[in-house]
Amino acid sequence: MPSGVLYNHETVSLDGETFEDCEFRSCRLVYGGGEPPSLSGCRFDACEWKFEDAAARTLAHLKLVWSVGGKAPVQALIKDITGGGR
Repeated sequence: MPSGVLYNHETVSLDGETFEDCEFRSCRLVYGGGEPPSLSGCRFDACEWKFEDAAARTLAHLKLVWSVGGKAPVQALIKDITGGGR
């Protein structure tokens, strides 16, 4: 469990990792759809969020659902993610 680490211009794999009070500067943060990471008290500056493998396929599926007329369920999911559904 990295704690208090500064990542600078690095590619960091997030799947299943726990980060506490870390700082990410100009990093590529990669999530492949495995176990979600834990990010507690972390700071992010100019990072790129990259989704690969299962995560990328899930996003592609959501785009497809949206494009064939399923905007409502995708919007409901976004609302749930952003806390707007409470």
